[in-house]
Amino acid sequence: MVVVWNPARAKVQLRLAVQRLRTTQEKLTAMQKSSRRDIAGLIERQKLESARIKVESLIHEDVYLELLELLELYCELLIARFGMLDIPAREPDLGIAEAVNAIIHAAPRTEVKELLVLRELLTHKYGREYSLGVMENRDGCVPARVVSKLGLGMPGEQLVDAYLAEIARGYGLDWTPPDRGGGDGDAGDEGDGEGGLGEEAESKVEKERQLEPPLPESLEPNPLPSVPQESGTKPAVQFKPSSPAVEKNQEDEFEILSKRFAALKKR
Repeated sequence: MVVVWNPARAKVQLRLAVQRLRTTQEKLTAMQKSSRRDIAGLIERQKLESARIKVESLIHEDVYLELLELLELYCELLIARFGMLDIPAREPDLGIAEAVNAIIHAAPRTEVKELLVLRELLTHKYGREYSLGVMENRDGCVPARVVSKLGLGMPGEQLVDAYLAEIARGYGLDWTPPDRGGGDGDAGDEGDGEGGLGEEAESKVEKERQLEPPLPESLEPNPLPSVPQESGTKPAVQFKPSSPAVEKNQEDEFEILSKRFAALKKR
């Protein structure tokens, strides 16, 4: 069935997508807590190969969660600037272009049906040719943070070791990663990729450990020191200023969304 552009339906679909994205994130977060506990048990029993396999899945889930959170914020942005979205045009206004492109490009890689319907609505509004260009990321039109969440391959050994070490530390286990013999040059090359994800892993483990119920004595965690946050490692997603036609109350809502983007980038 061909989905045609309908402003009322699009607005409802945006709100449904936000709700479903939040629900999906909550479910995945709960599953990750159980996975981290299982990994800690494997480390304690010295079953490191099994722990590594589980950590690889955990890394992919972490990246997927961040993608869903970004898409949720983009949907909220379109709700706040819906007047710009409803303007008849063959290309989106610069104030909403990143959000539109992110949804068109990333929706097929998610399991959120509401996003797929929203993508079809946007495709009908702006045309198949425009959507094809977005899917191919012509001229880098898709936000870099979204592309990076979709392009993650198999995690490297250093990243897996970083996750294992942080989980072990969070649950009070005496385990340190083996020396891979990597030189300073290799570490520098991977600083912007796996190193950045390693810092996110440390932040996630520390945050989720504080929310978990008491553990059995065999896995009772020690107090986890805070992980320092490095400033300037990840550029914040910025949106170009909206057109003068947008109302002031829409701008106020966008300022709130911008603050949420800034908080997300610090993770």
